[in-house]
Amino acid sequence: MARAVSAIVVVLAATLLAAGCGTGGPDNGLRPDVANGQKLFTGSAECSSCHTLAAAGSTGTIGPNLDDAFRASRQEGLSEATIRGVVLDQIRLGSGPILGGGTPMPAGLAKGQDAFDVASYVASVAGTGSSSAAPTSPSQLGTDGKTIFKSECASCHTLKDAGTTGTVGPNLDQLKPADALVVHQVTNGGAVMPAFKGKLSPAQIQAVAKYVSSVAGK
Repeated sequence: MARAVSAIVVVLAATLLAAGCGTGGPDNGLRPDVANGQKLFTGSAECSSCHTLAAAGSTGTIGPNLDDAFRASRQEGLSEATIRGVVLDQIRLGSGPILGGGTPMPAGLAKGQDAFDVASYVASVAGTGSSSAAPTSPSQLGTDGKTIFKSECASCHTLKDAGTTGTVGPNLDQLKPADALVVHQVTNGGAVMPAFKGKLSPAQIQAVAKYVSSVAGK
């Protein structure tokens, strides 16, 4: 059994390194606080906007899908402690260059107890199929620009009118983008921002662009 699990760890580590994840790390005697880890993961733009994790209701696509990354290995018997070590190492060390290109994960997004708690939370739910809340489908958002922004853009951008403080993308209050620029960026994406063409309808893209351009910086 130990040999089988070791083989699983090696395969998982190789897969996660190729996708932008690490291989483990010591816990230094820390005790996990899963509730704090959940709060940190869901409240962090770097986590929730970059990774899909059903239990957190997040659907990010910049980094690996955490449910897909761990599901098969968990079913094969990989321990929660081992998964925690993989995630903890990734948080501490970052991903390094991504094979085939892509946006690397920086090191040290969380430190000490916070890093351990986030890793413990991810290890407790990734690949289990649990979900605290189903994400809102884009088709359910309608064409209210503010509603669309808060659902799809809030974790990455700061916009005072929407009450958001994301730091992954530009501060829109400082940028004050014109309507046409927002339409272009939302439609086509750019840098770490994914393209929303095909996810949001043209009417929804126009609505969120009109909203952002009309309130940014005010």
